[in-house]
Order: sequence, then structure tokens, then C-alpha cells
Amino acid sequence: MPSNELGSLYAPGQPIVRQGDMGDCMYVVQSGEVEVVVTTAGGEQRLGILKEGDFFGEMSIFEHEVRSATVRAHGEARVLKVDKRTLMRRMKEDPMLAFNLLQTLSRRIRHLSAAAAARGQGER
Repeated sequence: MPSNELGSLYAPGQPIVRQGDMGDCMYVVQSGEVEVVVTTAGGEQRLGILKEGDFFGEMSIFEHEVRSATVRAHGEARVLKVDKRTLMRRMKEDPMLAFNLLQTLSRRIRHLSAAAAARGQGER
């Protein structure tokens, strides 16, 4: 890996975080794509694909809980690990970063709420 690149390179299918593991950092996709999946009693379900500039794992920075999903490289991907201290420093330097983070989290909650509502309609 060239010294001017910060993130880690992941091979296709290689896990970056695993559902159920404790987390204390978030990640930013620098290149390529990653796949987000959850494992339930019914098997594995894909929640989505994240691309360059997207982030994941942020809940573990705000809550000390286990990872809610597995994220693995979907093809080759370069991913940057960001710890809480670094994130807080960057948000002080650039308050728009905090706004963008909240905007993305709000969009994710809205999407999950709509999906839950649609599932509820299908059960009637």
C-alpha cells in the first residue's frame, strides 16, 4: 500500500466489521463498495451497498453497543477507520461535518421507518 493512502484495503468478501462484535469506531468508504448484511433466524439479508464517501459503524461512537450488522467488501474496497477522538476533533474544525452526519442518520431512520411501515401493511 502506498504510504500516502490512509485507509485499509479489503479483498472481495472480506469482513470489515461483524454483527455482534463490540465497536468503538466508524468507517468511511474511500473507494469501491461495501455490503451491509444482517443475519437473522431466517438467514442473511442484505440491507444495502455503500459507496465512496459513505460511512458506517457510527452508532458505536455514540453508544457502546455491539455492531448491528456485518459489513464486508463488495469487490475490492479501501476503507478508513475513524475513532471517536478524531471524529470529535474534525467536527470542531468543520461543523458542517456534524450536520452532514446528522442528515445521513436522519435519512437512514426515515428509510427504516418506511420499510417497517410497509412490512406492517403487508401483515394485514
